[in-house]
Amino acid sequence: MNLDLDSLPLYSVKGIAILDQDGQRILAKYYDQETFGTQKEQKEFEKSLFQKTSKANGEIILLDGHICVYRSNVDLFFYVIGGSQENELILVSVLNCLFDAISIILRKNVERKTLLDSMDTALLVLDEICDDGIVLETDAQAVVNRCALRPEELAFGDQSMHEIGKSLFETARGQLKWSLLK
Repeated sequence: MNLDLDSLPLYSVKGIAILDQDGQRILAKYYDQETFGTQKEQKEFEKSLFQKTSKANGEIILLDGHICVYRSNVDLFFYVIGGSQENELILVSVLNCLFDAISIILRKNVERKTLLDSMDTALLVLDEICDDGIVLETDAQAVVNRCALRPEELAFGDQSMHEIGKSLFETARGQLKWSLLK
């Protein structure tokens, strides 16, 4: 029995975006190059999306023939964009997975600054959830585990970053001192 992959129902998304409280892009990946092919088209869509959702109280809208599910937290807006025929429950599952995985990585401190500090891991999370628009995983813990992140590696605390900076400063000061004494 031959399996025809084209006939299998694959759930997909057209894009995932995270915008700040001003509607500026923090992170975005678009998988539909026909609709979102250029940077300009993407920015226009994001602007329109933000205008419709920033003051709204809902979780889902239909915009330019796309189903958009969204969620806000502190100063971030999370969006998952699907086609007009896509299952809304699947899109919400992807959105929840994205938010929960990032929440785990950021130790429940989901805000702009901490997300920017962990951008590399956030991009990895996006890649683990979706590959070329095809939904691979909707379990946040499985996504975090696949990113090979142990809880102690998830984020540097301010104290450890301070200690690293202090150590670097002391090393540089010592080297400068020795170069001046020569």
